[in-house]
Amino acid sequence: MSIVRMKKLRVIAIRDQRDDLMRALVHLGCVQVHEPDEMLLDPDAAALLRPERAGLMNARNRQAEVQSAIKVLERYAPAKKKLLASRPEIRETEFLDDEALERDYALAQQLNDWDSQLKRITAEESRLRAEIESLRPWEALDAPLSGAGTKTCCVLLGTAPAETDMVAVAEAVDQACQESEVMLVSEDEQQHCFIVITLRQEADRVEEALKEAGCGQAAFPGETCTASEGIDARERQLAELAAQKTDITAQVVEQGPQAPALRLTADRLATEAARAEASERLRGTDNIVAMEGWCPAPDVERLETALGKLDCAWEFSDPDPEEYPDVPVKLQNKKLVQSMNVITDMYSLPAYDGVDPNALMFPFFILFYGIMFADMGYGLLMILIGIIAKKTVKPRGGAGHLMTLMLLGGISTFVFGALTGGFFGDFLPQLAAVINPDTTFTEMPSLFTPLDDTMMILIGSLVLGVVQIFTGMIVSVVHKCKNGEFLSALFDEITWWCILIGLVLIFLGTPVLLIIGAVLLVVGQFVQKKSLMGGLTGLFGAIYNGVTGYFSDILSYSRLMALMLAGSVIAMVFNTLGAMTGNVVVFIIIALIGNALNFGLNLLGCFVHDLRLQVLEFFNRFYKDGGKAFKPLAVNTKYVDIIKEEI
Repeated sequence: MSIVRMKKLRVIAIRDQRDDLMRALVHLGCVQVHEPDEMLLDPDAAALLRPERAGLMNARNRQAEVQSAIKVLERYAPAKKKLLASRPEIRETEFLDDEALERDYALAQQLNDWDSQLKRITAEESRLRAEIESLRPWEALDAPLSGAGTKTCCVLLGTAPAETDMVAVAEAVDQACQESEVMLVSEDEQQHCFIVITLRQEADRVEEALKEAGCGQAAFPGETCTASEGIDARERQLAELAAQKTDITAQVVEQGPQAPALRLTADRLATEAARAEASERLRGTDNIVAMEGWCPAPDVERLETALGKLDCAWEFSDPDPEEYPDVPVKLQNKKLVQSMNVITDMYSLPAYDGVDPNALMFPFFILFYGIMFADMGYGLLMILIGIIAKKTVKPRGGAGHLMTLMLLGGISTFVFGALTGGFFGDFLPQLAAVINPDTTFTEMPSLFTPLDDTMMILIGSLVLGVVQIFTGMIVSVVHKCKNGEFLSALFDEITWWCILIGLVLIFLGTPVLLIIGAVLLVVGQFVQKKSLMGGLTGLFGAIYNGVTGYFSDILSYSRLMALMLAGSVIAMVFNTLGAMTGNVVVFIIIALIGNALNFGLNLLGCFVHDLRLQVLEFFNRFYKDGGKAFKPLAVNTKYVDIIKEEI
């Protein structure tokens, strides 16, 4: 268990080798790049070193284009996805193939162009269909829709709501101009469509009369043909567009097998964008570029080997204590303990000068989870889920740690289920009773049970709480002593060890340790406060806060017993409900539904309560948070896994 020691890196390289330098750093994946802040503190250097430009915006735009092309293929040529499929693997040299990148990027551009054409066609189709719908009511009119009329007469196209009295409309038009004629063209549940033939010189009066009668005018500017002819022309256009759409769609579908190549290109461009982003953190002149960064101490040797192949100068140094808040944190643990990264990532990484809690937390977290869940059936499910996921999907990062955590938690759950005799609650005895009411198989063999040994489980939970709290205090004492803070350890942790252990020993007639603890508590307050009044005030506060704090923290561990009991009882309730029917099939259905709900509830509930015990009761004894994650320039892929090679 450790927080990896970091080295500060400074590099000055020949400008022509900037890209080679960044490629080497990407391949190594062990350097977090930042601007050369210390160099810029020198006014002369700051005046010479200008920000680099590495085409970051272009790289991100290219990445977005490829992602858009992937979505086009998913929309028009969706591939069958396996439920549990691992990501394809590719060698690093193949991944960094620039020719393949440009070829597949050109395909992505073509797919996006086809998609744009399809969208334009779709928009045009919508427009034409809307125009056809607007022409339908006038299809019976055997006259041009422009309503040109003659030298003395004009034709007005009108519409009126379905509830309008057309006789009243005709009368209103007649009053405006007796030399007018209203002719109904069509009607439906929504409107009446009609034409008005009137004298051209009276058209304005007729239009005003129509408006007062609640009618509107229909206009088809530029439509010199009849409605029927207009509809036919638009339907021919729709047929042509449909043919174009079919042809383009077929071309897109034909590229369906290229989806894996596009996803690979998306990962390539993501790496290119990350490299460009890191390059733009550099500063340079016409001849050189300068950078700073952080590198884990174990990787210094191989980094020096890579830098030695370039024309550059470099320097490593240890960070100063005042720089610790800015030093990135990388945790180094064994494979199983790495699963605890899920917890520290959810909470907060430890500070660079703090303590890595993962190895300390690991046995407690797995133990507590098994105690709370405590069922062989649920444990087997967790083990199966964990194994199947790790063998098929092969999740990485946080998902991989979570699956490892599920596997280990399942093992612990199974072990404590075997100790308490739980297999989906009392599923097997209840099933036996439904099949044969006279069966003698009434309970599973067990060492203890949640219902019969509740008090013993509660005491055991509190004892485990004391062990974990004392473990945290021991870590704090060791860390403080290493940092030369022995008095703080003496008056904070060692004092309360004497008091808490002394309270237990006093029942055995040995008050010496309690007296020593009380003396240390008094002395500690006066030493720390450095005044009589401050010491007295601090003493009362320390006694109250210490006693209530420690006992409330210890009582928090009673949730181990509570969740074990709750999960067991819920499973038994559903099993009993199923058994009451007396039918084996119905019993199995009800029991499976109930146990599925109980499994899902406790899978999350036990995790949350276990997490709470770690971060609230354990971490507050020694944990210093606030660390910033180490984020090296590296190949970080979404769709493929990289097989590292020597380049």
